[in-house]
Amino acid sequence: MRSYNAIKQAMNWGWAIAASVASFAMSAVGTRVVLGHLRARDILDHPNERSSHAVPTPRGGGIAVLAAVLPIWALIAIFGPGSSHNAFLPISAALVLAFVSWRDDVGGLSARARFAVHIGAVAVGLMAFLSRGPIFPLLLPLWLDRLAAGFAWLWFLNLFNFMDGIDGITGAETAAIGIGAGIVALLIPADVDALYGLSIAAAALGFLLWNWHPAKIFMGDVGSVPLGYLLGWLLLDLASHGAWAPALILPLYYLADATLTLLSRLARGERIWQAHREHFYQRAVRGGLSHARVVQAILLADVILIGLAYWSVPSSPLPFMQLALAILVVVLLLGFLGTRRPEAAR
Repeated sequence: MRSYNAIKQAMNWGWAIAASVASFAMSAVGTRVVLGHLRARDILDHPNERSSHAVPTPRGGGIAVLAAVLPIWALIAIFGPGSSHNAFLPISAALVLAFVSWRDDVGGLSARARFAVHIGAVAVGLMAFLSRGPIFPLLLPLWLDRLAAGFAWLWFLNLFNFMDGIDGITGAETAAIGIGAGIVALLIPADVDALYGLSIAAAALGFLLWNWHPAKIFMGDVGSVPLGYLLGWLLLDLASHGAWAPALILPLYYLADATLTLLSRLARGERIWQAHREHFYQRAVRGGLSHARVVQAILLADVILIGLAYWSVPSSPLPFMQLALAILVVVLLLGFLGTRRPEAAR
C-alpha cells in the first residue's frame, strides 16, 4: 500500500510539473505571437490623463494566457477526479466572457451589456455547484447561500478587472492566488484538483515575461475578466469543500483595495464604472514608486497570505488568528501604498 501511494503521489507531482511547464511555455510563446499581431493591427492602449503608462502599448495579451489555460483546464476536467468534470461549465462561460471582453477591447461595449454577460456567466458557473452543500459556513438556506455566492463571484470578476491598472499587477496576483489555491487543494481531504491553480499560475508567469515593467503588452479586458472569473470559481470550489478561510485570505488584498476604493467613490457621488487612478496601488505610483516596486510589495504580502492560508487549513473551523493576521498584513500594505502623496503635491 505504501509503495502504491508513493507511486500515485509521484505521478500527481509529475502531472503538476508537466501541466505547469506546458502552461508557462504556451503562454510565454503565445504572448509573443499575439504581441506581433496586435502591433500589426494597431490595437494599442493610448495613454490619457487616467493612465499609468506613457507610450502606446498593445492591448489584448490575455488572449495568449487563455489559449494556454483553457485547453489545459479542459484536459484536467477530462482526466481529473470526479468533481473536476464540473469545470466544463466555467470553462465554457470563460470563453464567452473572453469573446465579449475582446469586443469591448477593440470597439467598446456599454457597461450594461457587459454586466448582463457577467451575470449570465456567473449563473452558468453556479450550476457546477448543484451537487454540493452550502458554500459559506453561515447556516444560510441553500438558495440564499447560492445567491450570496453569485454576488461574491460577480463582484470578484469585476474587481479583478478594475485592479488591472499597472504593469505586472494582474499577472502577479493571478500567479499568487493560483499557487495558493493549488497548495490548499493538496491539503484538504477532498477531490479538488490542484492542477487548476498551478496551471493558471504558470500561464500568468509566462505572460509576466512580457508584461513586467516596462510592459511590452497589456492583458486587456479579454484577459482580466475571464481570469477573474476562473479564479473566482477556484476560490468558491475551495470554500465549498470547507476551505473557506483560505478562499478569503488568498485574494484579500485585491478585495480590500477594490472595495474600499469603490465605497470611497460612491460616497463622493462619482461614477464608479469610469476609469480612474484612485486605487491604493495607483496612489503609490502617482507618489513616485515604480510599477515594479509596487508589484513587489504586493507580491511580498501575497506570499505571507499564502502562508496564512496554508496555516489555516488544518486548524479549527474558525481560524480567527490566521484571518486577523491576514487583515493586518493587508492593512499594512494599504498603508504603505496609500500614504504616498502624488508628485505634484510634494
